[in-house]
Amino acid sequence: MIIFLLLNISINAQIEWMSMNEALDAQEKKPKKIFVDVYTEWCGPCKMMDKNTFTNDDVVEYINKHFYAVKFNAEGTEKVQYKDFNYTNPNYDPKRKGRRNSQHFFANALKVSGYPTVVFFDEKSDVISPVVGYKTPEQLEIYLKMIATDKYKKIKSAEDWKRYQKSFESTFED
Repeated sequence: MIIFLLLNISINAQIEWMSMNEALDAQEKKPKKIFVDVYTEWCGPCKMMDKNTFTNDDVVEYINKHFYAVKFNAEGTEKVQYKDFNYTNPNYDPKRKGRRNSQHFFANALKVSGYPTVVFFDEKSDVISPVVGYKTPEQLEIYLKMIATDKYKKIKSAEDWKRYQKSFESTFED
């Protein structure tokens, strides 16, 4: 019975998604890095990450523990207050729902060039790095752990990155 309950909790675990504004507010009260999933409604690989990566128990647990998690529609209408600027999507066309639309100014400011993209922010809301493309749980793990542990600060070159990748030991499971 206890095993069933533990499995049941694990199966139902979900990433605690919030808006960018909510994450920035939470960060002011309790500093923590921010993980942003930048997606679009029409993006197939974005939907695959939702289904395959963001439901993985290891990913869910790690993101919830170490980051404020944000789900951001790069072609949506959410107003984002970031670094004393209001980002909007004034060219959004509601008739194009579910198809390509104009890119939100916040996604543009983050230099998002493809979907999905995850963007990491430090505890002071400064951008650390975007990571473009679909990632499996195991592929995402290296970035999550590098950012959460501040090891990214020691990576200054392609050679440093290769060494980090080579020495990295994955613990996430499918």
